[in-house]
Amino acid sequence: MIVLDLKCEENHRFEGWFASPEIFEQQLTRHMVHCPVCGDGKISRLPSVPNIVRRSNESSPAAKPPAQLLNQLAAALLKAASDAEDVGEHFADEARKIHYGDAEGRNIRGTTSAQEALSLLEEGISVLPLPAGKEDLH
Repeated sequence: MIVLDLKCEENHRFEGWFASPEIFEQQLTRHMVHCPVCGDGKISRLPSVPNIVRRSNESSPAAKPPAQLLNQLAAALLKAASDAEDVGEHFADEARKIHYGDAEGRNIRGTTSAQEALSLLEEGISVLPLPAGKEDLH
C-alpha cells in the first residue's frame, strides 16, 4: 500500500491510497481518480517523502511509544525553562530589547499576556508558551 500526495487542476490537495504506483497510473489513465473536493479528474502527483519502515528494535523516535515521546518533550521543555533567566512580568519588554539589540542575547523566561505574546510573534520575535512548572502550581 502506498499513499500519494495528489492535486487537481483547481489546486485542491489530497491523499490517495493505492496498492502500487502502477495501479495508481492505471487508474489515472482510465479516469478513475477524481478530486474529493470538486470532482475534477485532471489529477497530478505531488512530490512526497517516502515512508521507511524499520524492522529492528532501533531506538528511533518512530519506534518509541507516544507517551514516552511526550515525556521526553516535557523533560526537554522543563530543562530549557530551568536554564533560562527568569525575567518575570518583564518578559515582553526584555524579549524586545534582546531582539532589537538593546540587551545581551540570552535565553529568558517569564510571564506575559496572550495578546502580548501574539504581538511579539507579529514583530518576528520567537516565543514559546509553556505550561507552569510543578513548583508554580498551587
